[in-house]
Amino acid sequence: MADTESLYKRKVYLLAQTFFIKDNRDELLLCAHKYDFDIQFFDQMAEFVHTAVQADPEDLFVVDLDVLYNMQLDNNRTMFLGDLLKRLPEQHHYVYLQTEKQSGRFLLQKMLVDNNCLAYAEKPIANDVLVDKLFNLFAQRKRDETSQVLYLGDQVRFDTRLLAQQQVEIIHHPDVQTLHLLVKQTQPDVVVIEDSHYLRTEVIARVLKKNIEVDPSMEIIMLQARPDPTLARRAIESGFDELMLVKDTDVLTWQLLNRIGKIRVNKNLISKDRATGLLNKIGFKKRAQDVIRRAGREEVPLALAVIDIDKFKTINDTWGHYFGDIVIKRLSLVVGSHMLEHDLLSRFGGEEFVMLLWNCLPAAAQERVNKMRLAFGEIAFEVSQQETRHFSFSGGLAAYPDFKTENELFLHADAQLYEAKQGGRNRICG
Repeated sequence: MADTESLYKRKVYLLAQTFFIKDNRDELLLCAHKYDFDIQFFDQMAEFVHTAVQADPEDLFVVDLDVLYNMQLDNNRTMFLGDLLKRLPEQHHYVYLQTEKQSGRFLLQKMLVDNNCLAYAEKPIANDVLVDKLFNLFAQRKRDETSQVLYLGDQVRFDTRLLAQQQVEIIHHPDVQTLHLLVKQTQPDVVVIEDSHYLRTEVIARVLKKNIEVDPSMEIIMLQARPDPTLARRAIESGFDELMLVKDTDVLTWQLLNRIGKIRVNKNLISKDRATGLLNKIGFKKRAQDVIRRAGREEVPLALAVIDIDKFKTINDTWGHYFGDIVIKRLSLVVGSHMLEHDLLSRFGGEEFVMLLWNCLPAAAQERVNKMRLAFGEIAFEVSQQETRHFSFSGGLAAYPDFKTENELFLHADAQLYEAKQGGRNRICG
């Protein structure tokens, strides 16, 4: 029923003492599976190192420093921290769990940070809290989306090549009078405004932020040619989020990248469904609006599909919510495998999923979603040792430009989903 090898694409490898694993294993796994990752446990150093060498670098590696107390080297000498750090594969960074006594020693923290430390935490730490923090680390390392920066000024003062390497696109725009239109169109993560342009139109930050269609998480940064406390105070009072002084290009660029990194993490945590890793309703609506605007500019057809697992309440009531979570996870993997590069897939909530298919006419959308339906129906779920069951979903479709907005598309597709349910389920209407 729960083939974790294929259910969860992300993994945590945990090296800990045997008693720690026995006391925490079941609860840690239950929490981790809710957050779309699996945990593999190790109480032997050699086995942990062997697995880490072959593991995906995107996985997380956690070491409980209490393992030092029951590990010995070949000469029967107790293993010290330096010995442990030398044995950990250098291609990975590690999360360290340590006692209050250990965490109080600054030199120990320095030693960890100097040796591939991704993060550390103090024990005791509740299992659900630990899993939540590990999920956040996965989010921090995720770099699958491009960020946009609008630059209002005479000359871009950042290293554009370095920004491009970090998937940051910078758009140079020299006209303060039309900046608000470009912000509405591109929905950037950051707007950078040189102080000279701010002085020409001091209301610019307020103009940008008062637009209800602008992403409220967007940051506005003023770039100062030289320190000026009076100007800085006026800028902050007028709506700027941050000030940067013009300095070495590399330093300035990394300052910007650090800001964008925090924005990305916050957006990722807000916009993703933790149980499947897919976009949630908030994330989908934001991304869908961007895709629809692009489709309008490029005159590309879109199809929006709403699908819903049939009789899902019966599944939960009969075999339990954990089994229901497995069914949802399986569906997300099946549908996800049929997504193309520019498609969007979201878990809207419960057993309902929404997808936006790029450059897809209605007939093609009907065919693609039907293939997903058939593929999901072929999966055998083991509900007991002697019994397997197959489940289904129903769906509804809507097409752009027949329906112009994300809301119009969703409402029509949802109505078609209702028709599919009323018509006997396990079918796609549209």
